[in-house]
Amino acid sequence: MHSASTRRGADPARILLVDDNTDGNSARQSVLEELGYQVFSARCGREALQVLENHPIDLIITDYRMSPVNGLELIAKVRQATDALPVVLLTGFAESLGLTPENTGANVVIQKSSGELPTLLRTAKKLLHPPKKPVRSLSEHKPLRRAHSAGS
Repeated sequence: MHSASTRRGADPARILLVDDNTDGNSARQSVLEELGYQVFSARCGREALQVLENHPIDLIITDYRMSPVNGLELIAKVRQATDALPVVLLTGFAESLGLTPENTGANVVIQKSSGELPTLLRTAKKLLHPPKKPVRSLSEHKPLRRAHSAGS
């Protein structure tokens, strides 16, 4: 399985969309591509695993209910290989089934709705470009000890 660590410089982030609803996937793919992302598409977890074997991916956005391999099974297989690859679970059943990052293995769970797209785009941007940890100032470090030389 390829990982995000193979990305270089200004290459566009590679997103894998996994959903058996081709209309929804096409709409999301169009918007993501307009924003400069390279998007791969799969109709189920099995196809997604094939894409992951053949292409480096930086983010997975997957539906929950698909056959023969559903979103939770896909996430479990991805997590067996790596915790570093961010995954968004996008589903119409998040609220009714109580799906959360803690019980799914996804980094983020988003409820499908008519207003999902802005949330999905903000989430993708945040997962692909996490804020850098601030560098501690020198005053926060332990005091530096000066080595005394024999001649001083």
